[in-house]
Amino acid sequence: MIVHGGLLNPLFQAPSMSDSMSITITSTNYIVSPSYRRLRPPFCYQFRYQYVNAGNVLFNSKKGTRDRVSLLNRIRAYSESTTEEKQVRKYSPILESQLLSEKNVSTAELKAIPDIWRSSAERFGDRVALVDPHHDPPTNMTYNQLEEDILNFSEGLRVIGIKPYEKVALFADNSCRWLVADQGIMATGAINVVRGSRSSVEELLHIYTHSESVALAVDNTELYHRIATGFNSKASVRFVILLWGDKSSLNSHSHMMEGIPAYTYKEIIDIGHEHRMLLVDSHDAREKYVYEPIKSDDVAALIYTSGTTGNPKGVMLTHSNLLHQVNNLFDIVPAGPGDRFLSMLPPWHAYERACEYFILSLGIEQVYTNVKYLKDDLRHYQPQYMISVPLVFETLYNGIQKQISTSSAIRKLIALSLIKISLAYMEFKNIYQGECLSRSQKQPSYIAATLDWIYARIIAAILLPLHLLAKKLVYSKIHSSIGISKAGICGGGSLPLHVDKFFEAIGTKVQVGYGLTESSPVIAARQPYLNVLRSVGRPIRHTEIKIVDDETGEDLPHGSKGIVKARGPQIMQGYYKNPVATKEAIDEEGWLNTGDIGWISTFHSLGRNRNSGGIIVLEGRAKDTIVLSTGENVEPEEIEEAAMRSNLIQQILVIGQDQRRLGAIIVPNIEEIILASKSSSDNGNAQLTKHQMAAILSQDLRKWTSDCSFQVGPILVIEEPFTIDSGLMTATMKIRRNKVVELYKDQIDDLYK
Repeated sequence: MIVHGGLLNPLFQAPSMSDSMSITITSTNYIVSPSYRRLRPPFCYQFRYQYVNAGNVLFNSKKGTRDRVSLLNRIRAYSESTTEEKQVRKYSPILESQLLSEKNVSTAELKAIPDIWRSSAERFGDRVALVDPHHDPPTNMTYNQLEEDILNFSEGLRVIGIKPYEKVALFADNSCRWLVADQGIMATGAINVVRGSRSSVEELLHIYTHSESVALAVDNTELYHRIATGFNSKASVRFVILLWGDKSSLNSHSHMMEGIPAYTYKEIIDIGHEHRMLLVDSHDAREKYVYEPIKSDDVAALIYTSGTTGNPKGVMLTHSNLLHQVNNLFDIVPAGPGDRFLSMLPPWHAYERACEYFILSLGIEQVYTNVKYLKDDLRHYQPQYMISVPLVFETLYNGIQKQISTSSAIRKLIALSLIKISLAYMEFKNIYQGECLSRSQKQPSYIAATLDWIYARIIAAILLPLHLLAKKLVYSKIHSSIGISKAGICGGGSLPLHVDKFFEAIGTKVQVGYGLTESSPVIAARQPYLNVLRSVGRPIRHTEIKIVDDETGEDLPHGSKGIVKARGPQIMQGYYKNPVATKEAIDEEGWLNTGDIGWISTFHSLGRNRNSGGIIVLEGRAKDTIVLSTGENVEPEEIEEAAMRSNLIQQILVIGQDQRRLGAIIVPNIEEIILASKSSSDNGNAQLTKHQMAAILSQDLRKWTSDCSFQVGPILVIEEPFTIDSGLMTATMKIRRNKVVELYKDQIDDLYK
């Protein structure tokens, strides 16, 4: 017999019964098992679960008796019947090894991502794992507590009905509870489907329905209310979990999912905790299940990323995909217990997610922050590392420059002069250390390389005392305000060269990495001892990268520019329900077409690049997708099509790769521009400057693209149209984006200054 407690949603109706039925189970459990030694000290639990029509439960403890709505919804009370079919229970082999009484389980070899938490708890126990100061309530969580919460959350999900391989949508922003929910879902053998709370309702609904999710975990009540109407009519939702906030506002609010149970984070934790105790105490309860370990090639998560059609595609990442990152990022980030990371990126980005798993496998303290609190948290927590996107490092750079510019005249002069000296010093230092890039197949002569080395060494030696003075007078104050004493890890786009050079000059190491959601994500990264500017470093362990010709697909030698392809254990299983797109992205030999254009630095035994052979340099996208410095992917076709409805625009090319915002190169329709400016055809053209035309075009562009997801910022007006003869258009009249951007590179750089 299976007995279900009442659902927590206030609209839940108990099953119809002709007579009131009550079943009482009373047991006294002395929990002293070493399997759960991090629970409260040995204690006596006495439970009585009573089922009545209204779904109320009577709870007895040694301290007294109190009535409350059951947090033990759907906890099974088993009869002695042996005819009932056993349920499959997927489990994380190391995480739940003690419950299954498996002896001598090695924590060295992780089998699934949730295995990290038992391994880390064994080694780092009472060390602080997570600091979340900006949520209510603020939270500090040790590694022991993190493991307990993940175990409880996963058990709570099992109790309320989540089965292996089902999908649970997790629509929330970065926080300690996001991590617990993420790992709790994975630990059940289910698959989580992630996205941020700022996405549109339409996008979240598409992701939920396309992924065939059965339940939903949301950040807070605000997001719940925003999506409730759309999900109520168009999605089948088994239950909703609120990570932050309580349910009191749901009862009186008009925007709610009618008839769908809603649970708080704490309720799921409590449900899971109680059922875990039942399993520890009851052999019969454990015998209810058939236990199957999660396999490394099981899908762990679906992460939706933009496709060329504009609809996001679900990237299927397995446990082994993500474990490759956990096991192989130490060469890039040699961190350890005692180090502190500052985390501010959305965890539904594969970049932040993989980094969190990795650093928490090493006993590191992670502090959650956001843009609002970043400046104060950098100063207060003084992190050794920060993981972020180029835009954040640009923001820090601009803040430092602003602080210098507002100083007194003499301090400003001294600071800017010393920074220039340090920039020159680092440039010559990189030369004599052989850490420059080269595409040339020809190796320099011994004499030329030696003279170059001697000259660079002498100049660097002359500049060194002033550089050291700058560190003491200027850079030490910068370091005290931003922390990041070991390294900033930058991904999600290209870091502007002037920002890269500046941080190198002041002694703040910024290591740029490269990858895609489809590669879990890291493919390559700059290493602490070889942090070559303009590059994304060398491939990480067990990863191959090659450059191929865009048209023929033939492999190209080092120094040649072409399409970047990657192969390794981190490459995705494929796109969910999209075999055609999967086949286009990954060939039969397992090579992932990244869609990026780049080249690999040549190997020389002499000269400026003698230590930097094999390093990868990126130079833009082969496909049309634009990646902003914020990490957002933009499909420009939608904007261009909308803009071409304007009679003021003859041709348009949306730009903005690695920039904060989109821009556009526009060939205007001069006659229509003149009419729009109310100028005469006789002299209006002579009087209308490009700046004036850009202002008119900008206003018109906003009108025509108002319904687009992204808006265009700065505009570059050019007179010569793109033509086939100029090589800027294909035979099918498609603009060659990379060629146009390369041709107008200097003007584009000026546009974004």
